[in-house]
Amino acid sequence: MDLGLKDKIIIVTGGAKGIGAAISEVLAQEGAFPVIIGRNEEDNRQHLAHIERAGGKGWQVPAELTHPEECAQAVKAVAEKFGQIDGLVNNAGINDGIGLEAGSYENFMLSLHRNLVHYYLVAHHALPWLKKSKGAIVNISSKTAETGQGNTSAYAAANGGRNALTREWAVELLPYSIRVNAIIVAESWTPLYESWINTFEDKEAKLAGIVAGIPLEKRMTTPEEIAQMAAFLLSGKSSHTTGQLIHVDGGYVHLDRALK
Repeated sequence: MDLGLKDKIIIVTGGAKGIGAAISEVLAQEGAFPVIIGRNEEDNRQHLAHIERAGGKGWQVPAELTHPEECAQAVKAVAEKFGQIDGLVNNAGINDGIGLEAGSYENFMLSLHRNLVHYYLVAHHALPWLKKSKGAIVNISSKTAETGQGNTSAYAAANGGRNALTREWAVELLPYSIRVNAIIVAESWTPLYESWINTFEDKEAKLAGIVAGIPLEKRMTTPEEIAQMAAFLLSGKSSHTTGQLIHVDGGYVHLDRALK
C-alpha cells in the first residue's frame, strides 16, 4: 500500500535507537524524509547511514531534549532546512525507575523532562508548520500508565501525561485538521528493554515469563510492527482517525490473562 508519504518531512525524536530507529527506517522506506532528533550525533549519523544504504533519505539534528531551549532550536533547524514540517513522532524517553519510596523530587522532575515535557515543547514549536501542512502527530506511549509496573512512578506518570496530551491536542487541533494519536507499547524488544531484562538475576526466566503472558503468538511485539502503525497514522490513509490510544501489543493489556 502506498501511504502517500513521499517527500514528507517528519520529525522523529529519539529516532536513532530502538522503536524510534524502526520508525525512521519505515518512513524512509515509504519515501518520507525522517528527521532524527537525538542527543547523540554519532548515533544519529550511524542510523542515517543505514537508511541511506537501503536507498532512503533523511537528516538529523543533535539535541538534548531535556533542555527546553534545545527543543526550540532543533525544530527551528528543521524548519529552516526544509521550509516545512509534515509530521511529528514524539518518541524519545526512558523507563528510568524513579519510584515513590526510594525516589526524590529532583529525580521525579528530571524524569518528567526526559519523558513528557519535551513531547509538549517539540509539538509546541512544530505547530505553526504542522498547521500549514495539516500534518499529524503520533505520540509513543507505554502500558505502564494503564497497568502500573512498580518502582516507576515518574515514567508511569509521564505516560499518563502522554495519553492525556494526545486526547487534548486532538481536540485543540481539530480546527487545523491536525490529527493526533498515540501508540501504546507493552513488550517490545529494544536495547533499553534488553538492559532492563539484564538487571534480573535469572534474566532468561524473567523474559520467558513475560513472553508467556503475551496472548497473540506468545512473542514480543517487534519495533517494526510499531513503526508500521506509526507510518499509517501519519498518512492520509488514516484520515479520519484522531484522539486514539492504539495498543500494538499482541493483546497484552486488554485480553484476559487467563488465556492459555
